[in-house]
Parts: sequence; structure tokens; C-alpha cells
Amino acid sequence: MRAVHFGAGNIGRGFIGETLADNGFSIDFVDVNSTIIDALNKRGEYDIELAAPGKKKIHVSNVDGINNAKDPDKVVDAIKATDMITTAIGPKILPIIAPLIAKGLTARINSGNTTPLDVIACENMIGGSQHLKDYVYSHLDADMKPKVDKYIGFPNAAVDRIVPIQHNDDPLFVSVEDFKEWIIDKSQMKNKDIKLKGVGYAKDLEPYIERKLFSVNTGHATVAYTGKNLGYTTIGDAIKDPFVLKQVKRVLSETRSLLYNKWNKEFTEKSLEDYHSKVLKRFQNPYISDDIARVGRTPIRKLGYDERFIRPIRELKERNLDYSALMETVGRIYHFDEPKDAESQKLQKMLKTEDLKQVIVETTGLKDDPDLVDQIAKSYHDADNDKKN
Repeated sequence: MRAVHFGAGNIGRGFIGETLADNGFSIDFVDVNSTIIDALNKRGEYDIELAAPGKKKIHVSNVDGINNAKDPDKVVDAIKATDMITTAIGPKILPIIAPLIAKGLTARINSGNTTPLDVIACENMIGGSQHLKDYVYSHLDADMKPKVDKYIGFPNAAVDRIVPIQHNDDPLFVSVEDFKEWIIDKSQMKNKDIKLKGVGYAKDLEPYIERKLFSVNTGHATVAYTGKNLGYTTIGDAIKDPFVLKQVKRVLSETRSLLYNKWNKEFTEKSLEDYHSKVLKRFQNPYISDDIARVGRTPIRKLGYDERFIRPIRELKERNLDYSALMETVGRIYHFDEPKDAESQKLQKMLKTEDLKQVIVETTGLKDDPDLVDQIAKSYHDADNDKKN
């Protein structure tokens, strides 16, 4: 079997690519990074190292690369014959690759290939594949949409593996943590004959997506923004600080209360406590050195209405549950000043040129909840005082 995977970065190669290869797939990696694509085509293989005791090596072969900026027609040809499409390219890039996927799916169906196919967005977002579907459909002709409806699935997925920022002499080598989790919504699949080993399949994916997003993503970002406020530059150093560790534990306690309140038919209190204990150990992994600049980047996106902080805050408030630690962290996000991150610099400029509450509304979408806007404004000023002290 063959897979087309959009995104040949560390997560694409070190997580999705590794899992697909372990299931016997050959992989066409699609990316605009010429260095990586050329290396994939030259060698057809690469190595992964687990950031754990023993540093086990995993070899991945039967891979090649396609530069979608230079050879879009090759991507279309690959989609025509592939058995699966996956992405690990970042939520903001999904609308950019959507026209090419639409062209590929159209060519596939017009060529007579009506074998059911699933397109799976493996991104840190809720409903990633369905978002990608909307983008793709906006580029389909009206007569093609019912055919795509019939033969092409866009099952949502929850993915979890920490792949830290790294600088290797070998452009294809990647170090990843030994933990990984990939769960697919089987109710949205078209090709139910393909079941990947090492991948979970759920009837309802939402509980698992929220568990991951409100635990790993919210927790990791909490370490980053709290650590940044205290002057740390790496996650490893930050989480050694008792204040930072206490803060992330408080945040996880709040998101855990929300997860149990919403999904107690899926998760017990004990299972959520065990899950969060494992999450904390992953953050404390001495074999992973992750930069706060990387984990905290794109702060405007992370402040989004349905993202890892504002969504749990909204839902905790609706249930009259505590969200004070989450609110404290949100205040610190607005102080995230990272020169190399465009969103960080945009946010800092907004704070200097616009009214604070207007910036909060623009970034969080909380136009109908002035009470939360006021609380975030207070948290912002509290965080500023923390930095000065």
C-alpha cells in the first residue's frame, strides 16, 4: 500500500511516517522544503531515535519526496493511486494545500479509481479533517462534490507525540519521545478495510481529542508561558521550578474536572489522574530538550475561542467550575515576546497600539462575554506585576 503524506517535518517523519511505514506503507512525502525532499529522493530512507533510555533507533524505508511548489502534477498523480492521505503540516497550512488535494481527488475519480479513500489531518486541533474537508470542498466543482461524498472520507484524528525542536547534521534524522497516540474516528471512515496497528479507532473521537488538547497542549503551553514569564528558555529548566510545576498541576486539575464533567461515560476520575501523571512525566523527560520559544510560538492562535485555554475556560465557567489557574496562564500569554515569532511580535504591537480589552476580544473572540474579557485584562496586569517582581 502507498500513502501520500503532506508535511515532511519532524512530526511527519518522526510520528505519522514511522507509523505508516510500520504498517507496510511506502510513503510519498509532500513538502516545499527542498533540502528534505531532495534527501528523501536521494536516499529513500531515514532514521528515528527515541528520546528515552537506550535511545532505540528505528529505520524507515520505502519513502520518497514531492515538492508541491515545483511539481504539483506529481502530487496529483500520487493522489490518483494512493491508499491513504495524511497531513501533519500545521492548521494554518491546511487551506493552502486544499486546492491541490481537491485537484488530486478530482483526477482520481475522473480516472475511474473509486476505491474508498480516507484523508486524515493529524493536527493539533479539534476537527482537523473536517476543517480540511471544508477547505477542499470549496475548490471542488459542483458536480464533483457528490462523488467525493461517496468515495472519500475525512475522519477526524487525535494525535499525540512530543517532537522537540532539534538541529541535526542529517536533515532526515529525527528524535522523538517514546510515547505516541493516534486515534481515528472510525464512524467517518470510507475505507474501513485499512486498520493500522498502533492506531486506536473510536466511535466518538471528541472525548479523546479534548483529553489530549486540554491536557498535553494546555499543559505544555502552561509550562512555556509560565516559564517564559520567569525568564526560562527551555521546558526542561522551567518545569524544575516548583512554581511552574505547581502551576501546571493546578491547570491540569481544572481541565481534568471539565473532562470528567463532560465525559464521565468515557473516562473515570482515576483514569484521568493517571493520564495527567503520565503527561507530567513526559514534560519532565530529561532526554527531551524543548525550547520555550517553540512551544509558546503562535500565541494568537493559542488564544483562539476554541483553542486550548479559552475553550476550557468558557466551558468551566458555564458549569460553575474553577478556572483560576487557566486564567492566570492566559494573562501570561499576552506577555510572550519572542523576536523570531511573527505572531508574538504582532500581538505585542497590538498591545502597544490598541486598547487592551479590544485586543483581548480580537484574539479570543469573546465579544459576547465582557466578564471574561475583564478577568483576562486583570490577569494580564497581574502577570505584568509578576514579571516586575
